[in-house]
Amino acid sequence: MTAGGARTRVAVIDYGVSNLRSVERALTAVGAEPVLTRDPRAVDGCAGVVLPGVGAFGAAVDALDALDLRTSVTAAVERGLPLLGVCLGFQLLFEWSDESGGRPGLGLLGGRITRIQPCRGKVPHMGWNRLRLQRPSPLLEGVAEGTWAYFVHSYAAPADGADVVAACEYGGATLAAACGRSGVYGTQFHPEKSGPQGLRLYANFLRICQGERSQVHPVPGRRAAS
Repeated sequence: MTAGGARTRVAVIDYGVSNLRSVERALTAVGAEPVLTRDPRAVDGCAGVVLPGVGAFGAAVDALDALDLRTSVTAAVERGLPLLGVCLGFQLLFEWSDESGGRPGLGLLGGRITRIQPCRGKVPHMGWNRLRLQRPSPLLEGVAEGTWAYFVHSYAAPADGADVVAACEYGGATLAAACGRSGVYGTQFHPEKSGPQGLRLYANFLRICQGERSQVHPVPGRRAAS
């Protein structure tokens, strides 16, 4: 909450393919005021943005574009608002995904989303895996090495990317679990389904929205999709 006791407003983007209610409950539990919206103008009055999502990449991109939310989300980042992408919302942050025949993402994080090709194990990757912390991040402050997190996905971000802050092992492969750069954050796992440590992550994001907004540097020159 702010000094005056009012809850900090966080926009939760509703583009029709999202796990909105569980994200809304998690944000409320940590003291935020979630604002579920598909109105690009509503983002302007919030201190941060959450981009959730489940389903197919192509359908998500089409929905964002149809509602003019792609422009709204990227413009919010350029103004310095923190952004958190969750699951499919995390994948949308990248330049490109091979899913749905190949589609461009928001270009806020560098890299390409590809189908999981584990040496063993089923696809989709579904269930609990331990997080391996790669480097410090305000999003993961207080989250312990080896914390269990809940995943459901068939495509993954590159695990060797410069923005990776946590990874996990599945089927003999290393997968990116969380990334962060210049106020843009994302988790492949579902924090809202990952117990107390997942709620800690939402609390950390809320603190970023409250205390670091003026220090967040806009993403330099959004990258074009390849």
